[in-house]
Amino acid sequence: MFNELIKAMEKAIQEVREWPDKAVHIFHHNDSDGLSSGAILTKAFEREGFDVHRFCLEKPYPEALRRIYEQQGCILIFADFAGRIAPMLCELNRGRNLTLILDHHVAEPSTDPKVHNLDAELYGLKGDRDITASTTCFFFARAMNPDNRDMAWIAALGAVGDKFFVDGRLVSQNREVMMEAVQQGMMEIKEDKSGEQYFLKASTKDIPCDEMGVYLDILGGAGYYQKGPDMGVKVCLEGVSSESDRMVAGLEKIKAKAFDSEIQRLQGGGVKKSANIQWFHVENRFSPMGVKMIGLFCETIQDTDFIDPQRYIAGFQVIPNEIPGFGPIEFNQVKISMRVSPYMEREIRAGRAMGLNILLPEATNRLGGFSDACHSLTAATTVAIGKEEELIEEMEKILGKQ
Repeated sequence: MFNELIKAMEKAIQEVREWPDKAVHIFHHNDSDGLSSGAILTKAFEREGFDVHRFCLEKPYPEALRRIYEQQGCILIFADFAGRIAPMLCELNRGRNLTLILDHHVAEPSTDPKVHNLDAELYGLKGDRDITASTTCFFFARAMNPDNRDMAWIAALGAVGDKFFVDGRLVSQNREVMMEAVQQGMMEIKEDKSGEQYFLKASTKDIPCDEMGVYLDILGGAGYYQKGPDMGVKVCLEGVSSESDRMVAGLEKIKAKAFDSEIQRLQGGGVKKSANIQWFHVENRFSPMGVKMIGLFCETIQDTDFIDPQRYIAGFQVIPNEIPGFGPIEFNQVKISMRVSPYMEREIRAGRAMGLNILLPEATNRLGGFSDACHSLTAATTVAIGKEEELIEEMEKILGKQ
């Protein structure tokens, strides 16, 4: 099935080469995997002589998509999201633009021949085990030009940053790009009791890839409204610098203060509980950070003593009415991010508990919300402000019928 994905990529690449417009518009996610994806695609298309316009989105919100598809005759690329909403893109596109989706989340097939859904999930690969968006983008870039194999280390960095391991190790296509980076002298693998640790070979010292993943997540998430994603892509392409270190240090302070304050609030009884879900709302308290932070916060607290390991974890955060590069956009929505404890992860992988990629999108759709990039162990959607408790109730109804 992987070979079929490569063939589909080659077909899309041929259409890109034949397209009259030699500008490309890249839209990518703002976590470490999304930033790595954006970096790989930016360099790959620049090498081919394209004029690259890059935008970082926390989610491919319908409000943003409608503005994007006001264009005609363009090459539009979505990385690390949009696989699930391919039918929506087809409806917006109506054959007017050449659209490529390079994703690894649960996906729906395209209905427009000018929308190429190159989501690995459509080709038998598991996006929360085998392949990340950065790895998908790497294989696309390598299919475009074999010289792009020198970006294997960027893909490997994104793969580690997305934290999908089997017995503490990268597997399948994610492992393939890591081994290619090792052969190129850019990465090193060290065994430990939990599996493997991966290190980026830098000029001064080896850098743990999991630490680099956090570094990029801070830039893209905490720094979303402060040009952090631009710095994150630069780090992926050129390495860390004193400038990026200063930015991360400042953002870390903002994040630590906000997270510590919220943890104290939750320890004081701020966690609400239903039969199967524990949830909380940070409202605007994480401002000026982006809404990616609610997911990172859920990960931060998933092993704490005030979190029930046998319940799903859900956190809400209000979405600011602004997207960098797009200007003001009226959302009036909240983002919900969900995570699971190690206990619930085992239950989901064993098939004894429902995956978030089924539970959350179904409940969200019932309320007219927006769902796109969801995995079985990590998921996020949006609903209108005021529908938070109703969303929890809908999820409980779904779980009650399991």
